[in-house]
Amino acid sequence: MKGFHDDAAASKCSPNSKIDTASHLLTSDCSDSGSSERKSSKSLSWSSIFASAFSVFELHRESSTCEKKSFSTRNNGWTSAVKKIVAGGAMRRIHERVLGPSKTGIPNTVSDIWLLGLCYKLSQEECSGDAGTSSAVSAFTNDFSSRILMTYRKGFDAIGDSKYISDVNWGCMLRSSQMLVAQALLFHRLGRSWRKPLQKPWDEEYVEILHLFGDSEASAFSIHNLLQAGSLYGLAAGSWVGPYAMCRSWESLASSKKEEMDTGSQLPMAVYVVSGDEDGERGGAPVLCIEDASRHCREFSKGQADWTPILLLVPLVLGLEKVNSRYIPSLQATFTFPQSLGILGGKTGASTYIVGVQDDNAFYLDPHEVQLAVNVSRQDVEADTSSYHCSLIRYIPLDLIDPSLAIGFYCRDKGDFDEFCSLATKLANDSNGAPLFTVAHSRTLRKQVNREDMINDGSEIPDIDSHGVLAITDAEGNTHEDDWQLL
Repeated sequence: MKGFHDDAAASKCSPNSKIDTASHLLTSDCSDSGSSERKSSKSLSWSSIFASAFSVFELHRESSTCEKKSFSTRNNGWTSAVKKIVAGGAMRRIHERVLGPSKTGIPNTVSDIWLLGLCYKLSQEECSGDAGTSSAVSAFTNDFSSRILMTYRKGFDAIGDSKYISDVNWGCMLRSSQMLVAQALLFHRLGRSWRKPLQKPWDEEYVEILHLFGDSEASAFSIHNLLQAGSLYGLAAGSWVGPYAMCRSWESLASSKKEEMDTGSQLPMAVYVVSGDEDGERGGAPVLCIEDASRHCREFSKGQADWTPILLLVPLVLGLEKVNSRYIPSLQATFTFPQSLGILGGKTGASTYIVGVQDDNAFYLDPHEVQLAVNVSRQDVEADTSSYHCSLIRYIPLDLIDPSLAIGFYCRDKGDFDEFCSLATKLANDSNGAPLFTVAHSRTLRKQVNREDMINDGSEIPDIDSHGVLAITDAEGNTHEDDWQLL
């Protein structure tokens, strides 16, 4: 990772920052239990068992008194037992038995850490636990723990017409996507250098962001409203959803909120889902079209501005059963972009929010903790926000994440977007024929220019797709499309 943006400086944290010590963080890795293949094959069957178990207490009780008594008689013992599992640490242990043990802390290496566009350069002393509180490890921990965490919640109002009062065991992708959008709002309103203060009162902007993600219909970006906006893409309470549908659902939700009178409930940025085709139904590397981005900004501002802040969501499928190794270097490099918002990804059926990388390991925030529903008032600068943050650092090898994922980027203005396009173009050119996505100014012009250039110099005209983008080949001249699936 040292080859990417070596000139980027590690951010500094205040010496008064509330952080874990380096020696506490550098814990040993948990031992593996069985092969990854066995754990993967077991995950689906375990998931179905959990779904049945948790549905007992996730469902809203019927209002009829006699029905309540009947339900209680039949299920009270089982419900109490399952609730005890969730309330204690057993849910985490069961989850880790299915998906593999969590690796915590920071790997014992001096390699650079990249966290959402910031580089932390470690020294040998820090890795051995001898560094002081002003070390890069402490700065990284402070940054990591300042990211907003969204987890499973229980005890909220029923979702729509369903009986679900919890998203346990099915809402991890929803929660992961909420984390990514929450970071975009943090960057937009408070800047990348913001860290959670040591004590109350909190920043008003920070509290307002948390309010937007409360677990009720009154909160603009709650799972209640997200599920309603995503119904056209298959989102439904109790069902797991993939990254592509999740990205489109955010696009739909942002569009619907734009028409509301309450500007505080609107997403203050355009949303552009970058896919392989306009309707997302074609394989191949997605094309980020600059003209499309400009159009999204004009529509967002209702014609009042040529450019606005913009959230870019790039859903990808980078293999069949696992991520093809050709894409790993490019995935790592995206975290060096100043516009990085991380990745919605994880293992099959268990989404996480990946926020950083070190060598071949990915640091992530995990939504698979069960907490009581919390709705933070918009003006409550004294609110308890501890459930929205985590100082326990977890990581997973990048080559073990599910190939279906989505990458996010936030561009504050036109200059920021232009820098992003420059970085993305260089990344695609250096990808040895395996780009995550490509950048084009327009879908039609590029096609015309490419064909004219080929005709003028007498070259053979290669296959060009309907977007006007040339198929990228590797050093041996082989075209790579085998690992892409329809999005």
